[in-house]
Amino acid sequence: MGLLDGKTALVTGAARGIGKAIALKFASEGANVAFTDLAIDENAENTVKEIEAMGVKAKGYASNAASFEDTAKVVAEVHQDFGRIDILVNNAGITRDGLMMRMTEQQWDMVINVNLKSAFNFVHACTPIMMRQRSGSIINMASVVGVHGNAGQANYSASKAGMIGLAKSIAQELGSRGVRANAIAPGFIITDMTAALSEEVKAEWAKQIPLKRGGTPEDVANIATFLASDMSSYVSGQVIQVDGGMNM
Repeated sequence: MGLLDGKTALVTGAARGIGKAIALKFASEGANVAFTDLAIDENAENTVKEIEAMGVKAKGYASNAASFEDTAKVVAEVHQDFGRIDILVNNAGITRDGLMMRMTEQQWDMVINVNLKSAFNFVHACTPIMMRQRSGSIINMASVVGVHGNAGQANYSASKAGMIGLAKSIAQELGSRGVRANAIAPGFIITDMTAALSEEVKAEWAKQIPLKRGGTPEDVANIATFLASDMSSYVSGQVIQVDGGMNM
């Protein structure tokens, strides 16, 4: 029996990377999966096929996650297509790094809108559904830099810290309705983006990590599955760092 049998998950930004790994892991545990991305391109269509191959229902939705109106429309479509939404993973995100003294207003606004406002948009749209169901698990994909900060990433760190505060607040607001909210704070995860870094940079990262390796999207997906499942039915308002012990 799968850990997520009978559940429907909505994962934002899941055509590739960590979001895709979460969608596939959820499907392998029996969940039907709806996911969003900025455009449903060939990557997204391939993700749908990979999920469907596991014998569950899947559909991708084009979504501008930073738009309040667009998000409400997409969530309504997902609810109509799938009948329920049990799990929400706020994974959509971008980086626009730069030192504070050189950071432009546009760099700041883009990251806050795509990372943090999108999480608000989806939580706002999904919570009435979950409240009526009297059950639900909301998972915000934060970052270790949202916990500890990072030079050159003030905008990204602020957005991820905001996602942690959002999860903790929602946990307090909706706990009485059976809705849980938690955050995951990944560390150095090997994705297409980090794979492009030089071997020297990756070696320096590894030196800082007690487990002496970068994490994988599957490492993050495993924790997301725990938080999405009934195994974590008494876990809410928490931040779980998936960082190999780098920030203890």
